[in-house]
Amino acid sequence: MRISTLGFSMGSVSAMIDQQSALAKLQNQVALGLRVSTPADDPIAYVHIQELQRAQSESEQFAKNSTLAKNRLSLEEQAFVDTSNVMTRVRELLVQAGNTGTLSDTDRRSIATELAARLDELQAIANRQDGNGEYLFSGYSTRTEPFSGGDGTPINYVGDQGARQLQLSTTQRVADSHNGFEVFVNIPEGNGTFSTAVNMSNTGSGIIDIGSVVDRPSWVPDDYTITFTSPTDYEITDSAAPPNVVGTGTYTSGSAITFNGVSVTITGAPAAGDTFEVNRSRSESIFDTIGEVVNILNTPAGDATANAKLTSTLRGSLQQLDQANDHFLSVRAQVGVRLATIDSVDASREATDIDLKSTLSDLRDLDYAQAIAQMNQQLVGLQAAQMSYTKIANLSLFNYLR
Repeated sequence: MRISTLGFSMGSVSAMIDQQSALAKLQNQVALGLRVSTPADDPIAYVHIQELQRAQSESEQFAKNSTLAKNRLSLEEQAFVDTSNVMTRVRELLVQAGNTGTLSDTDRRSIATELAARLDELQAIANRQDGNGEYLFSGYSTRTEPFSGGDGTPINYVGDQGARQLQLSTTQRVADSHNGFEVFVNIPEGNGTFSTAVNMSNTGSGIIDIGSVVDRPSWVPDDYTITFTSPTDYEITDSAAPPNVVGTGTYTSGSAITFNGVSVTITGAPAAGDTFEVNRSRSESIFDTIGEVVNILNTPAGDATANAKLTSTLRGSLQQLDQANDHFLSVRAQVGVRLATIDSVDASREATDIDLKSTLSDLRDLDYAQAIAQMNQQLVGLQAAQMSYTKIANLSLFNYLR
């Protein structure tokens, strides 16, 4: 077979170009530190690399969500610490105000003034913001101040009852806060089953205690009224229209009045027509609880009737404060659970990130020792081909003709 000089030259040049291309590819891989940078390098590995990079991007976003949730929940935890301090002082003031026999109206007004200040402080805690200017306790409406009013007017919740959920992994989400209704408003009244109250229009000196449940299965949730038909006789009616009489009795100060599985005690000297309420437990805002005490302490209590109303209100308010403290502890425990969940998910994600990084490195990163050896081998081969071509290309019959 004859090979023309042109064919030989073109074939040799083409082979050297291919070797130069392969050498340039190796040099680029060494410069980048990557074995696979385009689909042409390794189509199957490239697909897996794209999947792993997408998983890494998701993990980075999950980590950002985790940091945001942890920061907001940590701020909420601090809010509960501060709330606990305020509530401790409020309770001390209520106990102090309960010394009706030793305090004057001026003393009670002084206590009311400090209680009003503590109420403002509690509202400020409930209206706290995070580092992004978003309110902690406003639900989804993070740009809306959750509690409005104050300075002598009722404090109302104007946020919503949602809770923003942040995704920590493909399967787990966590709420980054509690809404203000859930925390500060939706507090069970009384002992959680029923609450008691004195009618502010009473003319006698009767005082009702907070009561207790003696037979829970016998309790029929309703609003009941104890009406004194005379200073020594009473009847108990429900909320039906017309009301049904569920009990009657002869009054003895300090003796328990028991009906429908609950027991309450009235002391003092009620007048005919005086009424006392035993209502099924609903919910009461902590702001309303403290605000009611502020109002009653600012009301002169110079006679037995006023002192009876004050004593009954303070007893009920003390119980409501204890109920609120238990409620705050329960919500605070939920915050702790969420923070623990975030820590657990973070640890799992970090372990997964290490596996992703290792797998990605195996598929994409270059083995420098092997690549440099191949590059040197390729370079030697290219140089040999170039030298051989130079010598062979210069051979001609005319070199031998003299």
